[in-house]
Amino acid sequence: MIEPGSQTAHDEMRIRGSTRGQRARVRRRRPNHRLVKIHFSYTVKDIASVLGSHKNTVRQWIKQGLPTIDDRRPVLIQGRELIAFLQARRALRKRRCRPGEIYCVRCRAPKFPAAGMAEYRPFNEKIGNLAGICPDCNSMMYRCVSIAKIGEVRGEMDIAFPLALQRIREINQPSVNSDLKGDVEL
Repeated sequence: MIEPGSQTAHDEMRIRGSTRGQRARVRRRRPNHRLVKIHFSYTVKDIASVLGSHKNTVRQWIKQGLPTIDDRRPVLIQGRELIAFLQARRALRKRRCRPGEIYCVRCRAPKFPAAGMAEYRPFNEKIGNLAGICPDCNSMMYRCVSIAKIGEVRGEMDIAFPLALQRIREINQPSVNSDLKGDVEL
């Protein structure tokens, strides 16, 4: 029983599982083709359980061109054909960025950043992010790039590189905001 203020109904279902005694399976947006074995033959139900999709989704894929072994029931699909179908679907949706473009997740399209400006934010010595603002939705866009290949990615973009921050020992006049008592040698 749920007492007021202790747990929500969602938390209780998550803790004790669903009504059938099984935990609710989280559905994936894009099916992972690496879960499919190439030498197996799958039924619609098998594919749905392996990929975490609904049976009607698999039937829709068959209508869209997923090849079956024959027209008899149960409908059987070879693993190799399923992998090829899923990879082709993913390749159709993939959008490459041209030089000077950054992918906007909100707009779901590559865009040139607003005012043609981006900022390079390093992760380490070799790799960093290009950060820009989408001209349509005004959200931040990011593109991971190697510092060695930044010339190929740049296009017509103006890229601002951050200056290194000064260390306290390199400053001629240290800050007067200090909790230190007494003289400190620098």
